[in-house]
Amino acid sequence: MTTLVIAEHDNDSIKPSTLNTITAALACGGGLHVLVAGHQAEGAAKAAASIVGVSKVLHADSIALEHALAENIASQVVAIANNYTHILFPSTAGGKNVSPRVAAKLDVAQISDITKVESPDTFERPIYAGNAIATVQSSDAIKVITVRTTGFDAAAITGGSASIESITATADSGKSKYMGSEIAKNDRPELTAAKIIVSGGRALGSAEKFSEVITPLADKLGAAMGASRAAVDAGYAPNDWQVGQTGKIVAPQLYVACGISGAIQHLAGMKDSKVIVAINKDPEAPIFSVADFGLEADLFQAVPELVSKL
Repeated sequence: MTTLVIAEHDNDSIKPSTLNTITAALACGGGLHVLVAGHQAEGAAKAAASIVGVSKVLHADSIALEHALAENIASQVVAIANNYTHILFPSTAGGKNVSPRVAAKLDVAQISDITKVESPDTFERPIYAGNAIATVQSSDAIKVITVRTTGFDAAAITGGSASIESITATADSGKSKYMGSEIAKNDRPELTAAKIIVSGGRALGSAEKFSEVITPLADKLGAAMGASRAAVDAGYAPNDWQVGQTGKIVAPQLYVACGISGAIQHLAGMKDSKVIVAINKDPEAPIFSVADFGLEADLFQAVPELVSKL
């Protein structure tokens, strides 16, 4: 029994989501291989080989794999899938783009967003926005799984000594073409990997107030910035800041929610945070039900005062 993890990388290094996925893969038992599919991605392959628990790194190199187009990555995975009993992807935008294609081509049921491995064929996953946990057992010969990264600790990125094997890259599918990227530059930590997150809600009232009130607190704490869906929909914050069931799932050491009422969809994305601080003037706000520390106050007064004390 051998498990394959599909690595997310930038051709030079491995992204943190892969480390959590490797921990989940190790819980499945057996050997563990990591696929690094890219172009001139030797750096990423070497980084994967040093991760503790990895026994082999498969390196597929092709210009068609450079930008991780879902159709091409899926074809690459399917080409080697029969060598494995489990194929795991991080439950990220990239992983969720490729994994259903792989499952469909293999004619198996995908097991999505697992948070625990009970046994090699039994897994736990949240349903109903995290209000219930389903235990899922699969009899498929190859199990295609996405991993909720906040449910597993990150594997150690150094200390391993896996071998690196170059494999034949599959041909370009021709079904999609990379045209270009507009990459937002951000000096802050990546939201899903940040240890501290400061989030704002619709109560802020405008993008200007969001910047005026939330940014100084995030700067003081060295935090990533997040937002509720209501704030994003209102145009107060960019889409990639959205935390919640339809946004990003996070579990930082500290989560500070400012002016967020705590809709069930938002709670589903952040309730696994180690310490939750809520600032809201509504004493009945649902966010207080999951908060470790709650401050019933006007955020426009409380947050600047908190910043002045830090």
